[in-house]
Amino acid sequence: YFGTASSVMTVFLSTLTPKFYVALTVTSSLISGLILGFEWWYFRKYGTSFIEQVSVSHLRPLIGGVENSPPTPSFPTSNGENETNRQNLSECKVWRNPLNLFRGAEYSRYTWVTGKEPLTYYDMNLSAQDHQTFFTCDTDSLRPSDTVMQKAWRERNPQARIKAAHQALELSNDHCNDRLVCAPVTWARDLDCSRSYCATAYVLLAEEEATTIVDAEKYFKQALKAGESVYRKSQNCHSQSPQHEAQLRRDTNVLVYVKRRLAMCARKLGRIREAAKMMRDLLKEFPLFSMLNIHENLLEALLELQAYAEVQAVLAKYDDISLPKSAAICYTAALLKARAVSERFSPETASKRGLSAAEINAVEAIHRAVEFNPHVPKYLLEMKSLILPPEHILKRGDSEAVAYAFFHLQHWKRIEGALNLLHCTWEGTFRMIPYPLEKGHLFYPYPSCTETADRELLPTFHDVSVYPQKELPFFIHFTAGLCSFSAMLALLMHQFPELMVVFAKSFFGTLLSPFSFLREKIERFVPSGLWHQLTHV
Repeated sequence: YFGTASSVMTVFLSTLTPKFYVALTVTSSLISGLILGFEWWYFRKYGTSFIEQVSVSHLRPLIGGVENSPPTPSFPTSNGENETNRQNLSECKVWRNPLNLFRGAEYSRYTWVTGKEPLTYYDMNLSAQDHQTFFTCDTDSLRPSDTVMQKAWRERNPQARIKAAHQALELSNDHCNDRLVCAPVTWARDLDCSRSYCATAYVLLAEEEATTIVDAEKYFKQALKAGESVYRKSQNCHSQSPQHEAQLRRDTNVLVYVKRRLAMCARKLGRIREAAKMMRDLLKEFPLFSMLNIHENLLEALLELQAYAEVQAVLAKYDDISLPKSAAICYTAALLKARAVSERFSPETASKRGLSAAEINAVEAIHRAVEFNPHVPKYLLEMKSLILPPEHILKRGDSEAVAYAFFHLQHWKRIEGALNLLHCTWEGTFRMIPYPLEKGHLFYPYPSCTETADRELLPTFHDVSVYPQKELPFFIHFTAGLCSFSAMLALLMHQFPELMVVFAKSFFGTLLSPFSFLREKIERFVPSGLWHQLTHV
């Protein structure tokens, strides 16, 4: 039988002309090119390979496989231009990091040890602009100490800023009788008399001169004493003129900033319950300052206390599904849902029995968080090294991911199995969102400008993360290789027909040689009469 088949194949190959081989290779090249084009179009439109999709959806169930289909995407409804305008406005807005470190006690110590600058010039320039916005006002020219501080916030040299702050304190500690005589307006006299200290000078010294958190807390306590006194006087006379109202806004900013930093000092010094109480009181006393994201400080402190019920209560107030506030909100929500199932979660068990309702909720929460900021998992899973967080962050960017992971990695490690669940599920988000820059799953498309802004915010020695690009499916690579190979064969067959025919015959002869070898072995061990009868069956 094998001998007959081999001889027939040899005769068939001998009768083929070069034109047949040219036509065969051209046809196969054309067909593989059409398959490649269709595969690419299908991938561009639906984000998956057509061949892979058919195999998983139709062929795998026939051979006993089970595939849990991902949840159906639900895209947020929008009103055309309004959605586009909202995205353009929110794309590259830089926010003050709610958990930013202290320059003197933390950033400077890093520089002393490593010789590297953890803050970029762009980041520090943004901070200088923030200080001038929050800590100065138009009436500062009426008071020598505030005039000095107005110049101090604009100084680039840290030592010059610290020297100016000490100078402002010396001026503010003097009696104000001489200054009242020279005041150009009568309403300024009451303000000056109330100002025996310069709160903003203490703020600057706490941020930049103090080399320990303990020293920074001492400065902030002095700033609080001065700030509260001035704030009360500003409240009493804020309705007298626009200048008084501007003064009240500035004094309110200073007071809120000082109380928040005092709470952060308490958190860093281990007095966590005290810090949480101070943050709660601050949120109640100044509810309009929610844009400062003080609730993120509170969330981190409550997670350290393992007060998960209170964390859930804070999330219920500040989490908004249509427009989330930050990665801290999204990932904390995911952490709480993962906590309910992570201890008993096993990928092997889940693949056999399917996901429970609680596990589906946890996986969906992780997908939501990863869609909002896809850079965080690599830091939480320690696939990428952490650095000190910048003073400003870009939401959904690498800078926000660094800031979140720097403070929250310990909370994920504390919950057994949480990082394992994250590791098993986070990459599934990129299969659900094949084109994040054009269309999202739960949120608006991922901003394309984050990489540029993050490179300005993060130091040069840090490798900035970019949005993980979806890799091309295997079958697109396979069809592309098949198309290229068949096209090359067609070209060679057209240019060198005689040589390629010889090559084809040799190739098929080599391909059939195992069958000839097998036939010889069978003839050697099987009686000739029996073999003759089998070949004629």
